[in-house]
Amino acid sequence: MRRMTRYLLVISFDGLSSLDFDYLITLPNFKEFLEKASYARKVYSVYPSLTYPAHATIVTGRYPKNHGIINNTLFQPQREFPDWYWQRKYLKGETLYDEALKKGMKVAGLLWPVTGKSSITYNMPEVLANRSWQNQILVSLLNGSPLYQWTLNQKFGHLRNGVKQPDLDHFTHQSLIYTLREKKPELTLVHYTDLDSMRHYHGFNSTEAQEALKRHDQRLGDILLTLREMQIEKESTIAVLGDHSSLDEDQVIKLNVLLKENGYLEFDAKGRLNNYRAIVKSCDGSAYVYFNPKYPKNPREVKKLLRLLEGFKQETGAIEGIYSSADAIHWGADPQCAFLLEASLGYYFIDQLNGPVLEKIKPEDVGGLHHRTKAAHGYSPFKEGYTTVFIARGQGIREGVVLPEMSLIDEGPTLARLLGFILPKADGRVLDEILEL
Repeated sequence: MRRMTRYLLVISFDGLSSLDFDYLITLPNFKEFLEKASYARKVYSVYPSLTYPAHATIVTGRYPKNHGIINNTLFQPQREFPDWYWQRKYLKGETLYDEALKKGMKVAGLLWPVTGKSSITYNMPEVLANRSWQNQILVSLLNGSPLYQWTLNQKFGHLRNGVKQPDLDHFTHQSLIYTLREKKPELTLVHYTDLDSMRHYHGFNSTEAQEALKRHDQRLGDILLTLREMQIEKESTIAVLGDHSSLDEDQVIKLNVLLKENGYLEFDAKGRLNNYRAIVKSCDGSAYVYFNPKYPKNPREVKKLLRLLEGFKQETGAIEGIYSSADAIHWGADPQCAFLLEASLGYYFIDQLNGPVLEKIKPEDVGGLHHRTKAAHGYSPFKEGYTTVFIARGQGIREGVVLPEMSLIDEGPTLARLLGFILPKADGRVLDEILEL
């Protein structure tokens, strides 16, 4: 299969929404980029529409049920702050970067989710020190390319302030520019989270979110300028994409408190969870309900729990939909769940075991120790006005093709085609309409 581009750069602006598109075209660098690009301003994400499942889908072309990243965080009910799906070992099947490496290409990954301990040539994975005894720099070095990351920290570490934004993206961006110039990777995956963070803590249409879009515009301009100065722009293809949208909310749902009150959760003398018959695992805008696999499935127990959930739904209006395992499988979510719950507008789920079942978010609790937000995602990708975008330009891309809609699962196969190979067992299709075949 013919390779269509020499250099492929995939830029993920986390939280970029279809609703941003009309504003993007007023920004100088996005406007200039779009003039010779093909795009879809209505891209359906995956269910649940979370960062890690979505980014795993982008590089595999597969639904979460098939690539295995069915949430941001692992199922660790005893931990207040569970680990995330940081490492490549959790991801099933071949990825865009695996296939590129097999073809002898150099690959760079900068804060791309689910790439810890992968074979990426120049790898700075998104991973956090999630234990009190861990050091962030050491954890990153051990999960990525040590010398490469050490060099980036020496050169640009002063820009970073932990994981606070926009400082983290300033660090990521300068690291990207350095990597493009010094390493010339043939496939580059970079993940910016500035916009998503601003929406979480200030709201979807906040001034802070708009300022983040302006910063992303400047970053895009820097990248285009860099490729021109390197004289490789004509040999390059750039894909700018989002992973999900967001929705404003002001109430949290703690369904495990309801299950606790109804005897589904058991605790030891110190108040620690030590057993459960059924438990809820949050995906923010949605949630999985699991039965304990240690106990045989009892149809009466399933109906009893469903009645409890239906009663809560009718009484509060906080839940929009209660879906079966078969529904979850149909939409590409976790096939192991008993139920998939969808929050109503204005609500999202958390895994907390104490306090009221429904809790109004106080302004002082946003961020900080309480980890409350003003906007969330993880909802059904089919909610109204909740799609994301995909824009591609450069070698191998036709100019001016506007797709009415597409799915996140189509991105991986299309990017693979540009690099001259096929993604095995992808659920999506190659977007031939935008390619110069």
